[in-house]
Amino acid sequence: MKAFSFVVRGAFASAFAAMWVASMSMPASAEGLLTFKSENDNYSAGDDGHYTNGVEVSWAFIPPDQHWLRDLADTAPGWSANGLDGVAYRFTHQMYTPDNIEVARLIENDRPYAGVLMGGISLFDSERHTGWRKARSLTLDAGIVGPASGADFLQREFHRWIGSDKPEGWDYQLDNEPLLNLAYRSAWIAQRELNGYEVELGPSAGFALGNLYTYAATGLGVRFGENLERSFGIPSIAPSQGGRSTFLPGQGVGWYAFAAVEGRYMAHNLLLDGNTFEDSHSVNRREWVGDALVGAAFTWNQWQLTYTYAWRTDEFKEQARHDQFGSLSLSLWF
Repeated sequence: MKAFSFVVRGAFASAFAAMWVASMSMPASAEGLLTFKSENDNYSAGDDGHYTNGVEVSWAFIPPDQHWLRDLADTAPGWSANGLDGVAYRFTHQMYTPDNIEVARLIENDRPYAGVLMGGISLFDSERHTGWRKARSLTLDAGIVGPASGADFLQREFHRWIGSDKPEGWDYQLDNEPLLNLAYRSAWIAQRELNGYEVELGPSAGFALGNLYTYAATGLGVRFGENLERSFGIPSIAPSQGGRSTFLPGQGVGWYAFAAVEGRYMAHNLLLDGNTFEDSHSVNRREWVGDALVGAAFTWNQWQLTYTYAWRTDEFKEQARHDQFGSLSLSLWF
């Protein structure tokens, strides 16, 4: 509980710090949504291992007519500058470890140590029809995996600060390797009313291509709550990239609950398969992986707080049990 308390307080301290820094650097005319997302196994019943920590800071906004992301949309097949209803910049840092971090040797039958540092951009568009809508996202990420991500230093120092177990195996982490990944997702969402509340339900499909992840995915999601028209989307969980979860400001108090399932055919996962051009630790990746998500979002004027619980099937053949972790997102309109 002591470690959990430090994680939560640290996450929200970082959230307010990130928001303050961003607000000081933005022009007075800026209007957009700043989101700080923290993913950690301490937010659920999970152990301190596998996907152990992730932090993402994003800035989403509607681009003006003369903006380079609108030009980019015009060059992307099937996209157009006029169709954009939002874009986002994103910064991500993630840590992956085996289950037992106190062992100072290579654990061959558990996942490699790995740190990921990425920056990305996302394009969003949607089509509204009577009773349903279609939403799409296109995301490009670039970054690095390996010691240059700083994950080993951050985990060691954080564990020293909270008096937790010292991670001993980072000498066996994946080597430095540049990352480039493209992801696409489309969802078809039906809208209904149920006993005075609103319900959104629909399937989704997507894919990712790159040296970090290559996969095809399909899923089904549902949202239930009040005034769903003023909010949008179910939060994404790694490895999904650039998912859209937003809301309209100045609408008072609101809420919604959500649940989703997704299945992926994983053709490549650098974090399990090991480095592309160097010999490194690797495990036997499972090709079929599934996620189940449940959570809730609470909105108050310019603010939104979201919690997501994630349950994931085994990602590699040597894995002793499935993984579970949680995600906390804090968003603020400027």
